[in-house]
Amino acid sequence: MRVSLRWLEELVQVDPGALAIEALAERLSIAGFEVEEIEDLSARAAGVVVGFVEQRDPHPDADKLSVCRVNVGAAELLQIVCGAANVKAGIHVPVALIGATLPAVGLTIKPAELRGVASSGMICSLQELGLAESSEGIAILDELLEAVPAIGTPVGPSFGLDDQVLELAITANRPDGLSMQGIAREVAALSGGRTRFPAVNEAAPAAPLAVTPEAKAAIEAGGLFSVTALSGVTVAPSPAWLRQRLERAGVRSINNVVDITNLVMLETGQPLHAFDRESLAHLGGGAADPARLGLRQAHRGERLTTLDGEERTLDAEALVVTYTDQPIALAGVIGGQGEAVSEATTAIWLEAAVFAPQAVRRSARSVALRTEASSRFEKGLPPEATLAASDRAVALLVELAGATVEGRWCHQRPGAGREPLPLRRDALYNLLGPVVVDGEEEDLADERIETTLEALGCRLESDDELEGWRVTVPPSRAMDLQREVDLIEEVARLVGYDHFAAHLPDPLVPGGLEPAQQAERRLRRGLCAAGLQETCHFSLVEGGDGRIPLANPLLADYGHLRDNLHEELLQAARRNLQASQPGFWGFEIGHVFQAASEGGAPVERPLLVGVICGERRGERWTSSGKPRHPDYYEARGVLQAALDPLRLPVEDRPSSGIERLHPGRVAELAIEGRPAGWFGQLHPALAEEMDLPAATYLFQLDLPALLTAATRRNRWQPAFAPFPTVPSSERDLALVVPSSVSAASLLSAIRKAGKPLLEQAELVDRFEGSQVGEGFCSQAFRLRYRDPARTLTDEVVEGAHQKVRQALEKQFNAQLRS
Repeated sequence: MRVSLRWLEELVQVDPGALAIEALAERLSIAGFEVEEIEDLSARAAGVVVGFVEQRDPHPDADKLSVCRVNVGAAELLQIVCGAANVKAGIHVPVALIGATLPAVGLTIKPAELRGVASSGMICSLQELGLAESSEGIAILDELLEAVPAIGTPVGPSFGLDDQVLELAITANRPDGLSMQGIAREVAALSGGRTRFPAVNEAAPAAPLAVTPEAKAAIEAGGLFSVTALSGVTVAPSPAWLRQRLERAGVRSINNVVDITNLVMLETGQPLHAFDRESLAHLGGGAADPARLGLRQAHRGERLTTLDGEERTLDAEALVVTYTDQPIALAGVIGGQGEAVSEATTAIWLEAAVFAPQAVRRSARSVALRTEASSRFEKGLPPEATLAASDRAVALLVELAGATVEGRWCHQRPGAGREPLPLRRDALYNLLGPVVVDGEEEDLADERIETTLEALGCRLESDDELEGWRVTVPPSRAMDLQREVDLIEEVARLVGYDHFAAHLPDPLVPGGLEPAQQAERRLRRGLCAAGLQETCHFSLVEGGDGRIPLANPLLADYGHLRDNLHEELLQAARRNLQASQPGFWGFEIGHVFQAASEGGAPVERPLLVGVICGERRGERWTSSGKPRHPDYYEARGVLQAALDPLRLPVEDRPSSGIERLHPGRVAELAIEGRPAGWFGQLHPALAEEMDLPAATYLFQLDLPALLTAATRRNRWQPAFAPFPTVPSSERDLALVVPSSVSAASLLSAIRKAGKPLLEQAELVDRFEGSQVGEGFCSQAFRLRYRDPARTLTDEVVEGAHQKVRQALEKQFNAQLRS
């Protein structure tokens, strides 16, 4: 948003020093309107004065040059050599004196000699003053200005080059900042001044506008749609003050009608559009009738030639204004060329509307076009100020274009007035603390609070029962002032955060990581130490069954919330292998989103998901230089090594099968006896489809269950155990059990039955074959016994060992393998 300081001075009444450009820029930046650039327009014409060409003679040695004697108010006339074809005696011209710099063309004026004739200055064109992109000759002030200033006076003020322009960055939550009135309110609140906006009278009473059900729904989604009929319009160039005001704002002047709509948009923030009424009448046949106006979604393939001369193909995302069901404008974005105001226009319809921000955003995205109007509609506009903006434009059209008002038609959403917001003193004091005045801390005075909010246009009513105020928010701030805390924030922002006392916690205590945060960091380090690389993918993905769509996605490819993490990891593995990498081991800790049943809120789950694909080794001598992918047990061992820093007992259980995994090579992972995830080999069909090796493994663990178990008390506290001073005794135990019995179940029973002498038990072998019978397997365990107080005898060891065998036989019908 480009803000002219001269225009701002007309809209806000403050002390003269309050609008000093540097101080104003700093206050606005601190208040939230970051000043990106300050442009001093006076620099374009510094050292350029009004001159009068007393005499013009041809150059003695060049046909296209002239030798001019110019009066600039000095004791002597200046001799200036000029190459412009339109220079002549008896005209007033802008003259750049010796030493002047013209930044528009990057030129510093110095004494010169052209073809043997001395020249002391330069007669300037509009291009050299930065007022035009190109010029065919010098600027003749008698033709350009209504009144020519005195000879020798600076020429800049006559062309509006005595101004300074602030370039502001406007955030999405402050649509009021996209108008001069909004900035004026802000400056008034910051400096303790008052706003003085042009008085606006109602142009005409609004009659009901007949609309179709589809148009009614679209209008009421935004808030309002109105047209004002004007006749007797004279389309002509705009007056100088209007052109200059638009140019400072970065808007190109078109004609007086279009320029007025642009001026009102810059002043109030409300975009307007003027339709040529005769063009509409020709389009529909007969006299123009407001009842034929409509608002609907475009039909796929429908075409519209817009004001920029582009023929655009529309789709159902675009919202169009229609006449006799034919599109005449892209609502809130750009008008149609066929119904645009031209020099032949004598009657117009002035459209003033508020369209739904989402609808305008989708429309602009569907045609890849963003305009000054769409940027304002997208942020949201208050319907309460729309007709006032239309009235302001009508008044200017009557004044500058000789228009006559014929009538107005309007349809708007039924309004349910906004309730005043409560503002309690205690809430404000507790949140902001005291202000520092002359080194002393004191509560912010009621008068300062009231003055600050009233400068924004708020109305305050004291409420003794509330011990504060009831605040009525103006329409211009209805989008962002919706809660009590919003009002408190405005007070803090406008008073200045640097004026409030700083209160630190007492006593100050050092911070630290929560146990769950520590556990998550251990987990990440453990996974990285095991050879996996952490990845991070977008949580927005393409559409799919069951995925939650976004209401207003920026891109169609990222229009849904992800419901799993493994798809992006598998794609990453595929890309790495295609890039000639030997493998890809990666993991991601992130959230997935699942739609809730019966209209509930979506469910968000944090997960740990990883993939082990291909090999990841620093040597190949152990495999004679050939690649060797990990098998199921090696890959499972990688995951176990990654989880070891958390000291969690992870149990593998038979799984009923997961669609994306190999049906015979998958296990359910249980932590503390509860299912917490799974590990398995990628299904061969999916591996072939994605061009991945068969030895590709996936795992998934529920992160909260993992961290909850990892943060049990004393989980990471090392327990002291003295070195044994007596020898241990080892026994091997080979059992024949049904193949469905897991080693984890056997180990659990062994440890329970072997207490208190059993020190360690581990699986050393598992065998299936005809020797043990179909449906059975042999599992061999190595058991270590020890009594810390004495050396065990064979009899004692055998007794404990026999107890273990009996427990296994009873629980699993296990038989000793002979």
